[in-house]
Amino acid sequence: MSKPIRYCTSCVMPETKPDLQIDEQGVCSACNYYKQRKEVDWEARKQELLTLLERYRDRHGNNYDCIVPVSGGKDSTFQLIQMKQLGLNPIAVTASTDKLAAIGRRNLDNIRKLGVDHIEVTVNPRVRARINRLALEEIGDISWPEHVLIFTVPVRMAVQLNVPLIMWGENSQNEYGGPAAAAENNTLTRRWLEEFGGLLGLRVSDLVDQGIERRSLIQYTYPTDEDLQRVGVTGLFLGHYLPWDGLRNSLLAQAHGFETYHKPVEGSLVNYENLDNCHTGIHDYFKFLKFGFGRATDLACLHVRRGRLTRDEAIELVQIHDGKFPWEYLGCKLEEVLEDLDMTTEQFIKVCDRFTNKRVFLTDARGNLVKDRHGNLTKVNYDNAPAVPV
Repeated sequence: MSKPIRYCTSCVMPETKPDLQIDEQGVCSACNYYKQRKEVDWEARKQELLTLLERYRDRHGNNYDCIVPVSGGKDSTFQLIQMKQLGLNPIAVTASTDKLAAIGRRNLDNIRKLGVDHIEVTVNPRVRARINRLALEEIGDISWPEHVLIFTVPVRMAVQLNVPLIMWGENSQNEYGGPAAAAENNTLTRRWLEEFGGLLGLRVSDLVDQGIERRSLIQYTYPTDEDLQRVGVTGLFLGHYLPWDGLRNSLLAQAHGFETYHKPVEGSLVNYENLDNCHTGIHDYFKFLKFGFGRATDLACLHVRRGRLTRDEAIELVQIHDGKFPWEYLGCKLEEVLEDLDMTTEQFIKVCDRFTNKRVFLTDARGNLVKDRHGNLTKVNYDNAPAVPV
């Protein structure tokens, strides 16, 4: 019988989350980082940001003041609004997703209505489909191309446009509980990208080894150190300087035209995030298979830390919503996604089973995964106690 998973006693994050630390009091690093925010002098941080922005402002109007990477989501819309309100002339840069939902397109179009120049970079869809399938089969991450491109494309544009400042959003290692040194960082560097920015498990050079031509991978490749130094590229996390809150970001974005979904997004608890790429449902499901938590857990923890949910409420919500088999996401059927990959549902399920961590889920006497009629799994335990199947 599998050993129960240990959970943070403050939120509902399991010990299986990569890079998460649970201290002697049973509290995870993400909760401890959030507590430390109460001690931050946010006014001083904001003044520090204003000083930095003045350093990068183009006083002659000959170039942009900064690059804001945007997906059209609530956070990037918020980032762009903030830069505009601070008097900067930003250029929005998008690394296009390859299965953009209708609501995602509308929100991306809304970015332009905020009154900014916007560059949207779209890579070769045939090559990307090959990479999507390769990444899904090799490392269990259909979103690997997206997570690489959202970090490489804006940096490449910074070099090409000679715009040194890139304003990113939150530092995910602080928001979700990564290593202390990374969590306290206010800048996004090559090392951060390689360690936390989407390259885990696969490198661009691996794609060349799989027969994909290097000339088809230009946008997936981070600029050289020489190019970065020549332009002086600096990537700052806005969440280091301003208190970061996804719900607040969403409310501000909605006031500027951002559109929410008509119901809570599949596998989630809210209707205001991850509204662009139809692949996200599969990505989050594989996180659930590997580590025993999905996007519903992420969100429940964020709201518990901010006092919007009790821990008991979070446990109940996670058990209801987390890790459901991704038959549909944002109105896009699983079969539609798999058709682009030239993959059948049966082949997909075999890949799912291969990446499923049996330590985390209930199995029968023969060691086979126990699934309900919808293909859903049940975790060994949803709190620091035995599982109670739904």
